[in-house]
Amino acid sequence: MIILDTGATRALADGHKTLNLLAGNMAHTPGDFLRIPALCLMQAESEDAGTAQRVLAFSSIVVDDLGTAASVTVGTMIRDGYGGADTCHALYCALPRPEFTGMSILLTDREQNFPPGVVTVDIDSPDMLGFY
Repeated sequence: MIILDTGATRALADGHKTLNLLAGNMAHTPGDFLRIPALCLMQAESEDAGTAQRVLAFSSIVVDDLGTAASVTVGTMIRDGYGGADTCHALYCALPRPEFTGMSILLTDREQNFPPGVVTVDIDSPDMLGFY
């Protein structure tokens, strides 16, 4: 599962070349989606009007809702000092879940905001899509 945090969401909306290429490629792969945590989408929209409309125009984007269990866990993470609401929702989405197999990858422009053990990839790193 590939997750976009607030910074990656804003970058996609602003035309980040690599993220746009990724979103376009994923649209051609059935069952593959880029996930945006609802609180990251909310934060991105609050920072830049129209961000949500621009990213939701991609058919490969799905929003990870903040359900009951998620809201309790995210609230606990915020209280325990893991970051703001959007960062904690992205972190929650990156945790192992029964409905997703394999390791989650969190695309971000703020790798330092996530604890060790979370697989993060800087959206501006030259090897983001495996190119060196």
